[in-house]
Amino acid sequence: MSNWFSKLGLGLKKSSTPLTSGLGSIFSKKKLDSSTLEELEELLICSDMGVTGSNQIIKNFSAQRVNKEATNEDIRQTLADSLAVVLKSCEKKFELGDAKLVVIMMVGVNGAGKTTAIGKLAAKFKDKKISFIAGDTFRAAAVEQLSVWGERNKIRVFKGTPGCDAAGLCFDGLQEALKQQDDIVFIDTAGRLQNKTNLVEELQKVVRVIKKVIPEAPHHTLLCLDATTGQNTLDQVKTFKNMVDINGLIINKLDGTAKGGILAAIATESPTPVYFIGVGEGIDDLDEFNASDFARSLMGLK
Repeated sequence: MSNWFSKLGLGLKKSSTPLTSGLGSIFSKKKLDSSTLEELEELLICSDMGVTGSNQIIKNFSAQRVNKEATNEDIRQTLADSLAVVLKSCEKKFELGDAKLVVIMMVGVNGAGKTTAIGKLAAKFKDKKISFIAGDTFRAAAVEQLSVWGERNKIRVFKGTPGCDAAGLCFDGLQEALKQQDDIVFIDTAGRLQNKTNLVEELQKVVRVIKKVIPEAPHHTLLCLDATTGQNTLDQVKTFKNMVDINGLIINKLDGTAKGGILAAIATESPTPVYFIGVGEGIDDLDEFNASDFARSLMGLK
Protein backbone atom coordinates (compact mmCIF):
# COMPACT_ATOMS: atom_id res chain seq x y z
CA MET A 1 0.00 0.00 0.00
CA SER A 2 1.37 3.42 -0.92
CA ASN A 3 2.19 5.95 1.81
CA TRP A 4 -0.35 8.36 0.34
CA PHE A 5 -3.17 5.78 0.32
CA SER A 6 -2.35 4.94 3.94
CA LYS A 7 -2.26 8.66 4.82
CA LEU A 8 -5.53 9.22 2.94
CA GLY A 9 -7.23 6.45 4.92
CA LEU A 10 -6.08 7.98 8.21
CA GLY A 11 -6.94 11.47 7.01
CA LEU A 12 -10.51 10.52 6.12
CA LYS A 13 -11.10 8.62 9.37
CA LYS A 14 -13.38 11.33 10.79
CA SER A 15 -15.55 11.02 7.68
CA SER A 16 -15.38 7.24 7.28
CA THR A 17 -16.03 6.24 10.92
CA PRO A 18 -19.63 7.57 11.23
CA LEU A 19 -20.36 6.34 7.70
CA THR A 20 -19.14 2.78 8.24
CA SER A 21 -20.75 2.67 11.70
CA GLY A 22 -24.07 3.72 10.15
CA LEU A 23 -23.72 1.08 7.44
CA GLY A 24 -23.17 -1.58 10.09
CA SER A 25 -26.43 -0.60 11.82
CA ILE A 26 -28.45 -0.52 8.58
CA PHE A 27 -27.31 -3.85 7.18
CA SER A 28 -26.85 -5.88 10.39
CA LYS A 29 -30.37 -7.34 10.66
CA LYS A 30 -32.17 -6.35 7.50
CA LYS A 31 -32.72 -7.52 3.98
CA LEU A 32 -31.64 -5.39 1.04
CA ASP A 33 -35.12 -4.02 0.37
CA SER A 34 -36.50 -0.55 -0.46
CA SER A 35 -36.68 0.35 3.23
CA THR A 36 -32.98 -0.46 3.69
CA LEU A 37 -32.07 1.60 0.62
CA GLU A 38 -34.05 4.56 1.99
CA GLU A 39 -32.10 4.38 5.26
CA LEU A 40 -28.87 4.12 3.28
CA GLU A 41 -29.76 7.20 1.23
CA GLU A 42 -30.51 9.15 4.43
CA LEU A 43 -27.10 8.13 5.82
CA LEU A 44 -25.36 9.34 2.65
CA ILE A 45 -27.24 12.67 2.73
CA CYS A 46 -26.24 13.12 6.39
CA SER A 47 -22.63 12.47 5.28
CA ASP A 48 -22.84 15.66 3.15
CA MET A 49 -23.10 13.85 -0.18
CA GLY A 50 -26.17 15.92 -1.08
CA VAL A 51 -29.56 14.70 -2.30
CA THR A 52 -28.52 14.42 -5.97
CA GLY A 53 -25.21 12.72 -5.18
CA SER A 54 -26.79 10.28 -2.69
CA ASN A 55 -29.56 9.42 -5.14
CA GLN A 56 -27.02 8.68 -7.88
CA ILE A 57 -24.92 6.49 -5.56
CA ILE A 58 -28.03 4.52 -4.51
CA LYS A 59 -28.93 3.99 -8.18
CA ASN A 60 -25.42 2.70 -8.91
CA PHE A 61 -25.49 0.55 -5.75
CA SER A 62 -28.91 -0.98 -6.59
CA ALA A 63 -27.76 -1.82 -10.11
CA GLN A 64 -24.99 -4.00 -8.63
CA ARG A 65 -27.63 -6.42 -7.25
CA VAL A 66 -25.82 -7.07 -4.01
CA ASN A 67 -26.34 -10.59 -2.67
CA LYS A 68 -28.49 -10.75 0.47
CA GLU A 69 -25.76 -12.76 2.18
CA ALA A 70 -23.18 -10.06 1.42
CA THR A 71 -20.78 -9.22 4.25
CA ASN A 72 -20.33 -5.73 5.62
CA GLU A 73 -17.07 -5.45 3.67
CA ASP A 74 -18.80 -6.56 0.44
CA ILE A 75 -21.39 -3.83 0.93
CA ARG A 76 -18.73 -1.20 1.61
CA GLN A 77 -16.81 -2.30 -1.49
CA THR A 78 -19.93 -2.05 -3.67
CA LEU A 79 -20.75 1.36 -2.19
CA ALA A 80 -17.15 2.50 -2.79
CA ASP A 81 -17.45 1.42 -6.45
CA SER A 82 -20.80 3.24 -6.73
CA LEU A 83 -19.32 6.40 -5.19
CA ALA A 84 -16.21 6.21 -7.40
CA VAL A 85 -18.44 6.29 -10.52
CA VAL A 86 -19.97 9.57 -9.26
CA LEU A 87 -16.59 11.07 -8.33
CA LYS A 88 -14.88 10.07 -11.59
CA SER A 89 -16.22 13.21 -13.33
CA CYS A 90 -14.00 15.29 -10.98
CA GLU A 91 -10.82 13.27 -11.53
CA LYS A 92 -8.43 15.10 -13.82
CA LYS A 93 -4.65 15.29 -13.86
CA PHE A 94 -3.20 18.75 -13.29
CA GLU A 95 -0.98 19.76 -16.20
CA LEU A 96 0.95 23.02 -16.33
CA GLY A 97 0.71 23.41 -20.11
CA ASP A 98 3.42 24.74 -22.38
CA ALA A 99 3.19 28.51 -21.81
CA LYS A 100 6.55 30.23 -21.41
CA LEU A 101 5.36 31.66 -18.07
CA VAL A 102 2.50 29.71 -16.47
CA VAL A 103 0.27 31.93 -14.31
CA ILE A 104 -1.64 30.15 -11.52
CA MET A 105 -4.15 32.30 -9.65
CA MET A 106 -5.41 30.96 -6.31
CA VAL A 107 -8.84 32.09 -5.11
CA GLY A 108 -11.09 31.23 -2.16
CA VAL A 109 -12.48 32.64 1.06
CA ASN A 110 -10.18 33.65 3.90
CA GLY A 111 -9.18 30.59 5.91
CA ALA A 112 -9.64 28.10 3.06
CA GLY A 113 -5.91 27.40 2.89
CA LYS A 114 -4.97 29.32 -0.30
CA THR A 115 -1.54 30.44 0.88
CA THR A 116 -0.61 27.04 2.30
CA ALA A 117 -1.81 25.33 -0.90
CA ILE A 118 0.44 27.62 -2.95
CA GLY A 119 3.44 26.61 -0.84
CA LYS A 120 2.66 22.90 -1.05
CA LEU A 121 1.91 22.99 -4.78
CA ALA A 122 5.05 24.97 -5.58
CA ALA A 123 7.11 22.32 -3.78
CA LYS A 124 5.94 19.79 -6.39
CA PHE A 125 7.72 21.71 -9.18
CA LYS A 126 11.28 21.69 -7.87
CA ASP A 127 12.71 21.69 -11.40
CA LYS A 128 10.97 24.99 -12.29
CA LYS A 129 11.88 28.60 -11.60
CA ILE A 130 8.97 29.97 -9.56
CA SER A 131 7.85 33.23 -8.00
CA PHE A 132 4.94 34.20 -5.74
CA ILE A 133 2.85 37.38 -5.91
CA ALA A 134 1.32 38.33 -2.56
CA GLY A 135 -1.99 39.62 -3.95
CA ASP A 136 -3.92 39.43 -0.67
CA THR A 137 -2.78 42.91 0.22
CA PHE A 138 -5.29 43.50 3.02
CA ARG A 139 -4.12 40.68 5.29
CA ALA A 140 -0.61 41.15 6.62
CA ALA A 141 -0.73 37.57 7.93
CA ALA A 142 -1.26 36.24 4.39
CA VAL A 143 1.78 38.14 3.08
CA GLU A 144 3.90 36.92 6.02
CA GLN A 145 2.72 33.33 5.52
CA LEU A 146 3.53 33.44 1.80
CA SER A 147 6.96 34.88 2.64
CA VAL A 148 7.63 31.95 4.99
CA TRP A 149 6.70 29.47 2.22
CA GLY A 150 8.94 31.45 -0.15
CA GLU A 151 11.91 31.17 2.21
CA ARG A 152 11.23 27.46 2.82
CA ASN A 153 11.12 26.69 -0.91
CA LYS A 154 13.76 29.30 -1.91
CA ILE A 155 11.16 31.15 -4.01
CA ARG A 156 11.09 34.90 -4.65
CA VAL A 157 8.01 36.68 -3.23
CA PHE A 158 6.78 39.89 -4.89
CA LYS A 159 4.90 42.04 -2.38
CA GLY A 160 3.75 45.62 -1.97
CA THR A 161 2.80 47.95 0.85
CA PRO A 162 -0.14 46.88 3.08
CA GLY A 163 -3.50 47.70 1.49
CA CYS A 164 -2.02 48.56 -1.92
CA ASP A 165 -4.00 47.92 -5.12
CA ALA A 166 -3.88 44.16 -5.76
CA ALA A 167 -4.28 44.48 -9.53
CA GLY A 168 -1.42 46.97 -9.79
CA LEU A 169 0.76 44.69 -7.66
CA CYS A 170 -0.03 41.74 -9.94
CA PHE A 171 0.84 43.81 -13.02
CA ASP A 172 4.26 44.72 -11.58
CA GLY A 173 4.83 41.19 -10.26
CA LEU A 174 4.15 39.61 -13.64
CA GLN A 175 6.48 42.07 -15.36
CA GLU A 176 9.18 41.09 -12.87
CA ALA A 177 8.47 37.36 -13.41
CA LEU A 178 8.92 37.82 -17.18
CA LYS A 179 12.12 39.81 -16.61
CA GLN A 180 13.48 37.09 -14.29
CA GLN A 181 12.46 34.42 -16.85
CA ASP A 182 10.36 32.47 -14.34
CA ASP A 183 8.56 29.29 -15.44
CA ILE A 184 5.62 29.59 -13.02
CA VAL A 185 4.12 32.43 -11.02
CA PHE A 186 1.56 31.82 -8.27
CA ILE A 187 -0.80 34.68 -7.40
CA ASP A 188 -2.40 34.71 -3.95
CA THR A 189 -5.67 36.69 -3.77
CA ALA A 190 -7.99 38.13 -1.14
CA GLY A 191 -11.07 36.22 -0.03
CA ARG A 192 -13.39 38.54 1.86
CA LEU A 193 -16.73 36.95 0.90
CA GLN A 194 -18.64 38.99 3.48
CA ASN A 195 -18.29 41.91 1.06
CA LYS A 196 -18.95 39.91 -2.10
CA THR A 197 -19.41 42.87 -4.46
CA ASN A 198 -15.96 44.25 -3.66
CA LEU A 199 -14.40 40.80 -3.97
CA VAL A 200 -15.99 40.19 -7.39
CA GLU A 201 -14.78 43.56 -8.64
CA GLU A 202 -11.27 43.03 -7.26
CA LEU A 203 -10.85 39.51 -8.71
CA GLN A 204 -12.20 40.56 -12.10
CA LYS A 205 -9.90 43.59 -12.12
CA VAL A 206 -6.92 41.35 -11.28
CA VAL A 207 -7.82 39.04 -14.19
CA ARG A 208 -8.13 42.01 -16.61
CA VAL A 209 -4.72 43.34 -15.55
CA ILE A 210 -3.10 39.89 -15.82
CA LYS A 211 -4.36 39.67 -19.41
CA LYS A 212 -2.76 43.02 -20.23
CA VAL A 213 0.62 41.45 -19.45
CA ILE A 214 -0.08 37.92 -20.75
CA PRO A 215 -3.29 37.78 -22.84
CA GLU A 216 -3.91 34.03 -22.37
CA ALA A 217 -3.34 34.16 -18.57
CA PRO A 218 -4.24 33.14 -15.93
CA HIS A 219 -3.64 29.64 -17.28
CA HIS A 220 -5.07 28.11 -14.11
CA THR A 221 -7.54 29.66 -11.68
CA LEU A 222 -7.75 27.25 -8.76
CA LEU A 223 -10.41 27.51 -6.05
CA CYS A 224 -9.27 26.46 -2.58
CA LEU A 225 -11.95 25.00 -0.34
CA ASP A 226 -12.07 24.15 3.36
CA ALA A 227 -13.77 20.72 3.61
CA THR A 228 -14.79 21.37 7.23
CA THR A 229 -17.49 23.81 6.05
CA GLY A 230 -19.60 20.98 4.56
CA GLN A 231 -22.48 22.12 2.33
CA ASN A 232 -21.12 25.67 2.44
CA THR A 233 -18.21 24.32 0.36
CA LEU A 234 -20.64 23.59 -2.49
CA ASP A 235 -22.10 27.13 -2.20
CA GLN A 236 -18.57 28.55 -2.53
CA VAL A 237 -17.93 26.55 -5.71
CA LYS A 238 -21.08 28.02 -7.27
CA THR A 239 -20.33 31.55 -6.00
CA PHE A 240 -16.73 31.68 -7.25
CA LYS A 241 -17.68 30.15 -10.60
CA ASN A 242 -19.93 33.18 -11.09
CA MET A 243 -17.03 35.53 -10.30
CA VAL A 244 -14.19 34.13 -12.40
CA ASP A 245 -13.38 31.22 -14.70
CA ILE A 246 -12.51 28.41 -12.26
CA ASN A 247 -10.39 25.63 -13.86
CA GLY A 248 -10.16 23.32 -10.87
CA LEU A 249 -10.39 22.79 -7.13
CA ILE A 250 -8.03 22.12 -4.24
CA ILE A 251 -9.87 20.70 -1.24
CA ASN A 252 -8.05 21.19 2.06
CA LYS A 253 -8.48 20.01 5.67
CA LEU A 254 -10.15 16.70 4.82
CA ASP A 255 -8.41 15.24 7.86
CA GLY A 256 -10.19 17.67 10.19
CA THR A 257 -13.78 16.93 9.26
CA ALA A 258 -16.54 14.32 9.09
CA LYS A 259 -17.78 16.00 5.90
CA GLY A 260 -15.60 14.29 3.28
CA GLY A 261 -18.74 13.26 1.41
CA ILE A 262 -19.08 16.82 0.10
CA LEU A 263 -17.06 15.79 -2.97
CA ALA A 264 -20.03 13.72 -4.14
CA ALA A 265 -22.28 16.79 -3.85
CA ILE A 266 -19.79 18.87 -5.87
CA ALA A 267 -19.45 16.12 -8.52
CA THR A 268 -23.22 15.97 -9.11
CA GLU A 269 -24.32 19.57 -8.50
CA SER A 270 -21.40 21.65 -9.75
CA PRO A 271 -18.95 19.31 -11.56
CA THR A 272 -15.44 20.76 -11.47
CA PRO A 273 -12.04 19.04 -11.71
CA VAL A 274 -10.63 18.29 -8.24
CA TYR A 275 -6.90 18.47 -8.87
CA PHE A 276 -5.58 18.09 -5.33
CA ILE A 277 -6.79 17.16 -1.85
CA GLY A 278 -5.11 17.91 1.47
CA VAL A 279 -5.11 15.63 4.51
CA GLY A 280 -2.57 17.32 6.78
CA GLU A 281 -0.36 20.33 7.43
CA GLY A 282 2.92 18.94 6.07
CA ILE A 283 4.45 19.97 2.76
CA ASP A 284 3.76 16.49 1.32
CA ASP A 285 0.15 16.32 2.60
CA LEU A 286 -1.32 17.58 -0.67
CA ASP A 287 -1.71 15.03 -3.43
CA GLU A 288 -3.59 14.34 -6.65
CA PHE A 289 -7.24 13.37 -6.33
CA ASN A 290 -8.04 9.80 -7.34
CA ALA A 291 -11.76 8.91 -7.33
CA SER A 292 -11.31 5.20 -6.56
CA ASP A 293 -8.75 5.73 -3.76
CA PHE A 294 -10.89 8.45 -2.19
CA ALA A 295 -14.08 6.33 -2.34
CA ARG A 296 -12.35 3.29 -0.81
CA SER A 297 -10.82 5.38 1.98
CA LEU A 298 -14.16 7.05 2.71
CA MET A 299 -15.75 3.61 3.08
CA GLY A 300 -12.99 2.56 5.47
CA LEU A 301 -11.47 0.01 3.08
CA LYS A 302 -7.77 -0.81 3.06
